Amino acid sequence: MGTQAATEAEPRWLDAREREVWLALRRLMWGLPPAIDRQLTRDSRLSGPEYSVLATLSECPDGVLRSGTAAQELGWERSRLSHILKRMEAKGLIFRTCSADDARGQDVHLTDAGRAAIVDAAPGHVEFVRRTVFDPLTAEQQDLLREACSRIIDAAMTVEAEAGDGLGDS
Repeated sequence: MGTQAATEAEPRWLDAREREVWLALRRLMWGLPPAIDRQLTRDSRLSGPEYSVLATLSECPDGVLRSGTAAQELGWERSRLSHILKRMEAKGLIFRTCSADDARGQDVHLTDAGRAAIVDAAPGHVEFVRRTVFDPLTAEQQDLLREACSRIIDAAMTVEAEAGDGLGDS
């Protein structure tokens, strides 16, 4: 009997505590990104994804990163990154060139306007992050949160990989 058939026959329902934890996590996952976007848009006219790209590029030598590497670092699909880069290029925040190492790839370059945007946005954003994530938690709770997030994403990646490998098919 396959894993999927066993799961369909006997669901592992959440108990009351697990349901509360799940609902709190879901509320965080759905509530925090829009709050981040509102703060960034209000204070810097950048979206959360645009800020993430600029922050990633600003940490690179010369503000240049291969687009595939950027997608990996951000944890995004290449198509999502491509759409965001197109919008950012139109705003003059970045430009793209054929990769110097391999013409099949693209390098993403931070422009002076992009660097100025991240420099202007960073202080307000870090204050928002500090007030919403770090100030409400003790150092111990912050460590527990980091550990919990790591375990959850690792488990999600494992389940996704297993589903992609055909495990769970009957």
